[in-house]
Formats: sequence, structure tokens, C-alpha cells
Amino acid sequence: MRPKIPTLLTILLATVVLALPAVARADRPQAEFGSQVDVSDVLLDVIVTNRDGQVIVGLGPNDFKVTQKGEPVDLNGVTFYSSSLPKESTAEMAGKGIAVDRQPEDRYFILFFDDQRKNQGDVRTNLVQRQLQAGRDAAGWARTSLAPTDWVAVVGYDRSLRVYTDFTQDKQRIAEAIEQAASGARGIGNWPSRQTAEGPSLLDDLPQGKQLVRATPRIYDALTEVADAAGDIRGRKNLVYFGIGFGRLNSFGQYQPDDRYYPPMMHALNDDNVAVYTVDVSPSGTSHPFESALSDLASDTGGRYFPFFTSFATPLQQVAKETSGYYLLSFSAPHPAGESGFQKVQVATVNPEFRVRSRQGYEY
Repeated sequence: MRPKIPTLLTILLATVVLALPAVARADRPQAEFGSQVDVSDVLLDVIVTNRDGQVIVGLGPNDFKVTQKGEPVDLNGVTFYSSSLPKESTAEMAGKGIAVDRQPEDRYFILFFDDQRKNQGDVRTNLVQRQLQAGRDAAGWARTSLAPTDWVAVVGYDRSLRVYTDFTQDKQRIAEAIEQAASGARGIGNWPSRQTAEGPSLLDDLPQGKQLVRATPRIYDALTEVADAAGDIRGRKNLVYFGIGFGRLNSFGQYQPDDRYYPPMMHALNDDNVAVYTVDVSPSGTSHPFESALSDLASDTGGRYFPFFTSFATPLQQVAKETSGYYLLSFSAPHPAGESGFQKVQVATVNPEFRVRSRQGYEY
């Protein structure tokens, strides 16, 4: 489901000029011109959990506080989607007048490996070892923990975007693709003869052949292309990034977002309903300047940053747990016709003890 469905509401203000003598009409305006307004039907996916990460069910429109430009937004509807919704929860929410998806909702995971072989110096060996460990743990997770309704695609980045498998529910294929991505293999590319999608597809909407290399010279481009390719897939997409982050450092060695590439990438991820969960592959107990980059990317897209853990399977299990159910909030947002941009939105719950994850806004 795309984050917005544009419709056009045209408001024309006009004065009806009666058939009066020419002298009388000369003293008044011939016409008064009005303005045009575009109205976007905005859809925001929101995860609400308690402190233990358990998904909260049974919330309605009055349980959310949504604001943009500092003003409250009136919700048109609230729908809860779940990959494993208990019957009693369905009955409970139906009694409150909350729309509930009656069928289990498919989940979508995109595992993105930022190849650490491109790093130089003494740190490279440790990072590559951690990357290989991430691949082994993630492959084990794929073989044992995926639900029947889970779709997984595996991609990577090393000077350009690499695809290892399109969305599939074949656990063995997913595990093999993860191991290839973690080891820095070349990938399958995106040639028409290799497109064998069995369901939703990234390859269908990614640049084909050598165009894929030309379109993704920077990791910002790779993430943007992945987001746009997944944009037409209905529902929330969970992109799990394995790496140490990216960006630029100032003269003090501190991370700062690259204003040329970061905002367009972030807007694309938000607009295409892709939440990024960042998993730091740096050795445990170490610190590096791109920790802020990982935290910002997760926060800006409604995901979560995982800096410390024993096994790389742990963050994957947490992502699966937290995305077992989410709310889809809908509202109408007018903007001056002909203008475009990115509108930030703040989402909270009336109950301050609940934890809320939501994307930052939407394109209009």
C-alpha cells in the first residue's frame, strides 16, 4: 500500500456578474480568481509496543495523537494488520468499532548487506569476520524462524547494488542468498532472463542489466532504488541493514548527514513505506563515528538501531516480534496545488507508556 493516494480537490471562488449596464460593470471586478488545492490521502503505518516489545492491540482513533506543522490531524480511520492475530483480539477490536484485517497479513523483509571488504586498514579484517558471522546467524534465522506468510529479499552493496534473491518464501534459497551476500559474492544481477518472481518483486522495478550499476554508484542511490522498487508492494516493508553506517565526517571526526544525498534517500524510504532496522557489525564494545548515522537512519524511517547483541539472530528476532502487528492510520492533508515537498508528521499515543514507531512523514 503506497503511503499516499493523490486526489485533486479544486476550489473555485467566483463572483457571478449579473447582466448590468456596461457603465455599472466597469466599476467592479470582471472576476475573482480562486485557488486550487491538492488533497493527499495519507496512510501511516505505526507500530505500538509496550516496554517489553509486545505489540499493543485494541487501539482506536481516540488513542492516537497525530500532528503536522504543530496542528492536530483528524484521522479518517484506523486499521490493525497482523501476521498472527488471535481470534480474541479480533473480537475485542471489532467490539470497539476498529477495522481489522481478517486474514493474516504477509510480511516483507529486505536484508541489505553493506560489504565491509571495501574498508581499508587494520579494521577491515575484523569487520569482514563480523560480516560473515552476521551471514551465518541470519541464515540460521531464515531456516528456523520465518513464518509461512513471510517474504524475504536479499541484496547487498559494493560500489553498486547487488541482488542475491528476489522476494521468496523458500527458506533454503533465502539462507543461501544470505550466505552469498555476507561473503561478498557478485549476485544474480537484474537481467530479464533471470526474473522468476513467484510473488512480489524487487527486480520488476529495479533498473535492468548494466543500468543497475550506473544507477547506484553510491549507497544512498542503492537504498533509494530498493525503496522505490518495493513501493508498489502493499504494506510495510522492513529493511534490515547490516554494516557500520555511511556518510561524511566533519573536521572534528564527527558524523554529519550529507545534505546532497541523505534527504532524498530518507524521503524515498518514507514515501515507499520502508522502515530501516540498522544492525551494527562492528566488533562488540567498540565505538565509531557512524553510530549516529545508524541511529538516525533507523529513527527517521520508523525502524530501530541495534548496537549491542550476542548473536545477529537477536535483532532479526526482535524485528519479527515487533512487526507482527501494526496500525494503518489514514487522514486527508491539503496542500497548495502545484507544490511538492516532504511533510513531516508526528505520531504519539494518549498513553505515554506505549512506545511508538512511525515514519517521519510523506511526499506530496
